[in-house]
Amino acid sequence: MARPQAPVSVTVLGECVADAFTDPARSSSDELALRALPGGGPANTAVALARLGTPTRFLGRFSHDVFGTLFRARLSASGVDLTGSVTAPEPSTLAVADLDDCGQATYTFYADSAADWQWTTDELAATQQDDAACLHTGSLALIRQPGGTRIEDHLAQAREHVTVSIDPNVRPLLVPPAAYRERLPHWCALADILRLSEDDLALLLPGAGAEEACDTWHAAGARLVVITLGGRGALASLDGLRVTVAAPAIDVVDTVGAGDSFTAGLLHRLAALGHLGGRLDALSLEDLTDACSFAARVAALTCSVPGANPPLADAVGLKAGVDGLLPHA
Repeated sequence: MARPQAPVSVTVLGECVADAFTDPARSSSDELALRALPGGGPANTAVALARLGTPTRFLGRFSHDVFGTLFRARLSASGVDLTGSVTAPEPSTLAVADLDDCGQATYTFYADSAADWQWTTDELAATQQDDAACLHTGSLALIRQPGGTRIEDHLAQAREHVTVSIDPNVRPLLVPPAAYRERLPHWCALADILRLSEDDLALLLPGAGAEEACDTWHAAGARLVVITLGGRGALASLDGLRVTVAAPAIDVVDTVGAGDSFTAGLLHRLAALGHLGGRLDALSLEDLTDACSFAARVAALTCSVPGANPPLADAVGLKAGVDGLLPHA
């Protein structure tokens, strides 16, 4: 079982999104009050990684507007390094969430010409002085143009030195699923780790089962495919060898940020076990099961509180044999 010689850092590249939720206590028949919380898949992942104790750098484009200030404050307060991020003239991305009775969120996005999608080649080139062992990206920043193609080019260069992790995080209200299907084989060729939800799977490979999808994406180049299954846990496939983990029982408040927290937990634990920095050549099924079980605990704790508010390390139960979920920090 491999172990690192020093703390391993992770860089996360992608968007921040202001998640606006209805505030029933302040709403009335002629007024809808919204509560805006900082979110966005990559930003949530960076926050969760840093709170778990992984040295984390976030590369984003922050607007001058009030949401941009909120994003910076949240990431910095969680211990995320913002060196290399860009202050941008374009507006922030806004998502208005509608929660169903089970706490599942659907979104309406306000994202045209937002700062997050405007990465330039020069901006990305300036971020390459980085000693991270892993570069994680995906979500809207990787699919929306003009920045998406430039991030793909950046990944192609970066993977010579780092493990590449991608979460497609399909958002059909903003980008047609066909666009993701077209790009996904190329992403698999770039990625060592592909993490996605069963909802993503249904949109990317309609009618396909999880194991069939894993084989398809292995054939395209991804060594490790992890599909999260909500309350049923997760399926992980390493070069076609499968493991499954259960989701801890927990009272769900909402599922906002759960997948992002799972990704963070997975990367954090793989780093702790010494598997980031290359092509996952030493990763065993035992260590993969360990990492996915840890990730499931992190995701469950995130579901136990409102919004994308991932836990601190002490709340997850880092010591071997600790299976219970402690109070959220």
